[in-house]
Amino acid sequence: MIIITGATGFIGSNIVADLNARGRTDLLLVDDLGTQGKWKNIAKRRFLDLVDYRSLDQLLPKLERADAVFHMGANSSTTSTDGDEILHVNLHATMAWWRWCTLHGTPFIYASSAATYGDGAQGFADNQNPDALDKLSPLNLYGWSKHQFDKWAVERAAEGKAPPQWAGLKFFNVYGPNEYHKGDMKSLVAKNTALVARGETIRLFKSHKEGYEDGGQLRDFVYVKDCCNVMMWLLDNPKASGIFNLGTGQARSFVDLVQAIGKALAKPVSIEYIDMPESIRPNYQYFTEARMDKLRQAGFSEKFHSLDEGVADYVQQHLAQPDPFR
Repeated sequence: MIIITGATGFIGSNIVADLNARGRTDLLLVDDLGTQGKWKNIAKRRFLDLVDYRSLDQLLPKLERADAVFHMGANSSTTSTDGDEILHVNLHATMAWWRWCTLHGTPFIYASSAATYGDGAQGFADNQNPDALDKLSPLNLYGWSKHQFDKWAVERAAEGKAPPQWAGLKFFNVYGPNEYHKGDMKSLVAKNTALVARGETIRLFKSHKEGYEDGGQLRDFVYVKDCCNVMMWLLDNPKASGIFNLGTGQARSFVDLVQAIGKALAKPVSIEYIDMPESIRPNYQYFTEARMDKLRQAGFSEKFHSLDEGVADYVQQHLAQPDPFR
């Protein structure tokens, strides 16, 4: 059996799809369905059961074994201000899964985040040295929760109190199928494809920082199918453990992203630049780019989609289809 938490969400449901494609249907899904239509993300999937994540205290004592745990469940809102919920859902629940995997000798692959890097002043190297981790300063509650667990995990591993394999994945700007329920947290590809198709003007932020053109803010956009390829590789390579960045290693601008949508649709793109709200200017990131050498050195050698390739696949094979779900 393989356990996937956050299994009806964006990345989790893509993991379920990839495991089904491998012939694995002995899957225990842990999540809540909510009211945003997340059930559609797993409507075509095969699994053993779907258990509400809020019953974790009752669930874990009943579980005796698993081949692996993919822990993607979290409150992923970067604007959340509910510290108690974040503490419970993002930190304490992850600790509970870690302890269970350690006790039962189960590989543990969990979602960290590039939000742990804060403003990027310390760079984007996935160094898990405690001193290097202590220098990072996340800009929001979500990033803080992920960073605190990364530090906790490194400490436990140093004490020999870790699962036989553990991997914390610092996801950068992930886009792709099954993010449709995420509202304002959807990628700009999901938000703007229909607008480009209708010939409407796309609005991007002006730059308020010297050295960056309007719409020229840079992000490491990574396709969710590549993220899942990495996780399937980790499943097949149990000796690979540690904290790993998960991006492409190539920063691209928001203008590049929107133009890639137009290219995928064979449509011209009209862009209007608007002022960035003053409330977000102080903490706005103008550049993120994953250092990917650590994952490569661990043995992962597959090619990542370029921005144009990933956006084209997402737009043409999913967003432009009557049924966009995998």
